[in-house]
Amino acid sequence: MTEVQTLAEFVDRAQLEEMSEAALGQLKIRVLDTIGVAIGALDAAPIKAIREMTLALGGAPISTLIGGGKTAPDRAAFYNGALSRYLDFMDSYLAPGETCHPSDNLGAVLAAAEMRDASGAEFLAALAVAYQVHTRLSDVAPVRARGFDHTVQGAYAAAAGVAKALRLSPEQIANAIAISGTANNALRVTRTGALSHWKGLAYPNTAMAATHAALLAAHGITGPAEVFEGNKGFEETIAGHFEIDWPREDLESVTRTILKKHNAEIHSQSAIDAALDIRARPGFSAASVREARLETFAVAFQIIGGGEEGDKRLVRNKEEADHSLPYMLAVALIDGEVQPEQYAPQRILAEDVQTLLRKVMIAPSPELSTLFPKFLPARLAIELENGRLLACSRDDYHGFYTDPFDWEAARRKFDRVTREKTSEIERDAIANVIETLERRRVAELTGLLGRIGGSTEGERRMRA
Repeated sequence: MTEVQTLAEFVDRAQLEEMSEAALGQLKIRVLDTIGVAIGALDAAPIKAIREMTLALGGAPISTLIGGGKTAPDRAAFYNGALSRYLDFMDSYLAPGETCHPSDNLGAVLAAAEMRDASGAEFLAALAVAYQVHTRLSDVAPVRARGFDHTVQGAYAAAAGVAKALRLSPEQIANAIAISGTANNALRVTRTGALSHWKGLAYPNTAMAATHAALLAAHGITGPAEVFEGNKGFEETIAGHFEIDWPREDLESVTRTILKKHNAEIHSQSAIDAALDIRARPGFSAASVREARLETFAVAFQIIGGGEEGDKRLVRNKEEADHSLPYMLAVALIDGEVQPEQYAPQRILAEDVQTLLRKVMIAPSPELSTLFPKFLPARLAIELENGRLLACSRDDYHGFYTDPFDWEAARRKFDRVTREKTSEIERDAIANVIETLERRRVAELTGLLGRIGGSTEGERRMRA
């Protein structure tokens, strides 16, 4: 058997009953979290543009769009994936050489599960498969240092989850994964330099392509059987040799993923906690800051601190702001929080935060770098104009795997991020379905999601 065929056997045999109670509970928390941040993005300008395009193109009304309407599964995968990704408030997984967001797979898996009128248990099992494939490939086959985006591993993960949700045979699953993995090797320039909308749309695009690949495989289309190990395959051209013993894999990786407490890039979470600790001390005033000096681990410095992925002091839009450690620390010190409101255009361009972010100095620490990814260390020292020095260190935060969200904490975040788009009745209904999803049908969840928002004539026609 080839490597992709061995992976397909793992995908085929995976069952929800294999998951521990803790893993299943954390998976449902991530479903709640992902859907919450998706709802919170419904009125974002890029999302409205994508919705307008989707409505104009149409598509067989098979899979639900969050906020109303139905379309073809691959288009639903893109739209719902864009929703869950836009706020940059989703979950993350930290590997030594790669950071990914396994919840990026939810939109595609949900669209496929709805197409098959799947049970909630089937949907959760397929999503758990996507989490396992995504995280394990990130562990052993990182691609960021070679100039490729973390969506590359996702091409395999999304295809695996969608193929599972579609109830494909092992042969079809292998073809789906092979097609998707061969075709979707994205460049890291997506997240370097001046950032564009594509930062939040790169994975939805991969998820859409993976869904399309699985649908092709369901209709008999084949893909390269040696996509991993073959001549000019993934290992030879991009990742280098790696090994995963798929017959021995479980569905527990979700417990090693982490949720965001702050609406900020994942590597900033503990640093923001340190900033908020200092802000709460007597006598602190953001206006009196002379300089803020942060020591952090190398990955954080390279991605969001002004290292190899570009200057982070030129902040003009949301995409640049939520990947700028100077901006996120500055706005935390001024506003006392980093939530979606901190990315309003007028907030980003305000003089107070633009002035303060230029006083933030970021430096990588070899000592702290050795602690990553088991910890998320940060050392912040702030010097005030009167010479007073305030310091704080953090190794983790609430939401990290050392201090994970429970259902109540996840529900508080869900309520906060969706409160302007939903009623209390709607929030309760969605949360109750997700909490007991293994005993329900996927249609119960998608039915609720399709009734949120949406009032244009085109949307009413799609509902009809």
